[in-house]
Amino acid sequence: MLKITDLSVYYGMVCALDGVSIEMPERAICSIVGANGAGKSSLLRSIMGLVKPRSGSISFEGMELTGREVHNIVREGVVLCPEGRKIFKSATVLDNLMAGAYTCRDNDKVQANLDRVFSLFPRLKERAKQMGGTLSGGEQQMLAIGRGLMAGPRLFLLDEPSMGLAPNLVDMVFETIVGIFEQENIPILLVEQNAEMSLSIAKYAYVLEVGKVVISGTGADLLGSDEVREKYLGA
Repeated sequence: MLKITDLSVYYGMVCALDGVSIEMPERAICSIVGANGAGKSSLLRSIMGLVKPRSGSISFEGMELTGREVHNIVREGVVLCPEGRKIFKSATVLDNLMAGAYTCRDNDKVQANLDRVFSLFPRLKERAKQMGGTLSGGEQQMLAIGRGLMAGPRLFLLDEPSMGLAPNLVDMVFETIVGIFEQENIPILLVEQNAEMSLSIAKYAYVLEVGKVVISGTGADLLGSDEVREKYLGA
């Protein structure tokens, strides 16, 4: 459903992605792993139209995304949950969630999505009138994911969802990701520094190194690779 071909992205003279090609099937969790500065976030930002590639192609279900505006990409069902959560701390939990539905004009659909989010994250329903900035780190991550789900994604991009969380909350985040995929049937493209957890839930995976794809395969294959374990898993 997602095909990226020979994608190159530069920030000034600095190359962030150098001829990256990735294919993601229709129903899968696909993981992108790699060290800091490998180009993982630049890849997601390029898909969303937040960064304009120098060359290459990005297509979603056969539709070219390259050059399209961000709001139009969201309307097509491609949604990003950004690194660092980026919630509106001075707005209520409910207002944060409703911000995620800004492209939807169907009130019944918005309410149905809100009910689904509250079912997935009962704690957000309990704190619906609470300011986002007063939530714990784990609750803020729930809110960021919930806000993304309010847009009704057909492809959900998650950028470092476990960043800065305590180990017990990391487990919760990955359980949530698997739950969204299995229960909501939403394909997920996951960028994560926690390579072991990321590969353990991925059907397919790619390793980025200084802007290039250096290894690809099933999550299980990469998890069992001596090279991957030595470089990225500390084994």
